[in-house]
Amino acid sequence: MKLTNNKILITGGASGIGLGLTERFIQENNTVIICGRREAVLKEVAEKFPTVITKVCDLSVEADRIELYNWVAENHNDLNVLVNNAGIQNWMSVSDSSFYQKANQEITINVLAPIHLTTLFTNLKSLETIINVTSGLAFIPLAKVPVYSSTKAFMRSFTLSLRRMLKSTGIEVIEMIPPALNTDLGGKGIHDGQPAVSDFVEAVFQQMKEGKTELTFATSETRAKANNEVIAEYFNKLNP
Repeated sequence: MKLTNNKILITGGASGIGLGLTERFIQENNTVIICGRREAVLKEVAEKFPTVITKVCDLSVEADRIELYNWVAENHNDLNVLVNNAGIQNWMSVSDSSFYQKANQEITINVLAPIHLTTLFTNLKSLETIINVTSGLAFIPLAKVPVYSSTKAFMRSFTLSLRRMLKSTGIEVIEMIPPALNTDLGGKGIHDGQPAVSDFVEAVFQQMKEGKTELTFATSETRAKANNEVIAEYFNKLNP
């Protein structure tokens, strides 16, 4: 992927990894569009980075996803990079009364939304790159976030197939595989003490400069390369 002079849509680009990518892509002289549910948060990012283009969109709603695509197609039909980053994580147990409701929400936002956006945005003739943000938990799940881990495993599998399906079209498919980072994913304070988003972003940008399409960092590199024996050992340590 070329890292400059792109027009990029980053879902969930106002916080966490999405915000880190937004800032870094701007530094590389790209035009960045971010979308999210919270207009106030989008405005805060736009105030900090005046070149950012914002769009309010609830990705859990099918009509909003279609409206987002139509808006891009009409106003930004030179968009050439889609970053499927938005996601939610619930720490929960199958015995919780809200388990199904939360699971349904996670599956909708973490799986159905990026699949839908992919099918929509591949209609843009200008599209050159799709970046899917998965997780180290795609390889070795954390039982405290069972559905989140499963959605990331799904997206890992989907990304492998998508890369093969789009090979003949010239659209590059990149997978970003973060470990736990110091963000509010799953709730404030849960990931305090984890590596900074900025460190992850610098690492994956270096890998993209090298032409890699599977981008790892810290423990996610170990997980992505693990064999079955190592996976079983790691799973037992992660889930005592």
